[in-house]
Amino acid sequence: MSPTQLSVLGTLRTNGPQTPSAIAAYERVQPPSITRTINCLADDGYVVRSAHPDDGRQVMVTISDQGEEVLAAERARRDQWLGQHFTKLSTTEKKTLREAIVVLDKLAAS
Repeated sequence: MSPTQLSVLGTLRTNGPQTPSAIAAYERVQPPSITRTINCLADDGYVVRSAHPDDGRQVMVTISDQGEEVLAAERARRDQWLGQHFTKLSTTEKKTLREAIVVLDKLAAS
């Protein structure tokens, strides 16, 4: 699965069902790119499209159970990798990382 596909699944998990336009805006990509990504995810069963409740011209995209499983597996893989490598760091390096987390959180929130 591509990083873009994982990002879209993460967006849907965090923000709930979204229109393709809302996903594109959140991901900061053009709508045609998101349409291709959603099509691939839907074809593989990772997302489900449904009618928009208020606008019949639009669709809503929701993460499927299979998409949730993929995200959980990816998260576990990353956690395992990080845990293995974190233990190899010096005390000073670990302290630096803890301090950097504050700055990275601010960047992510902006």
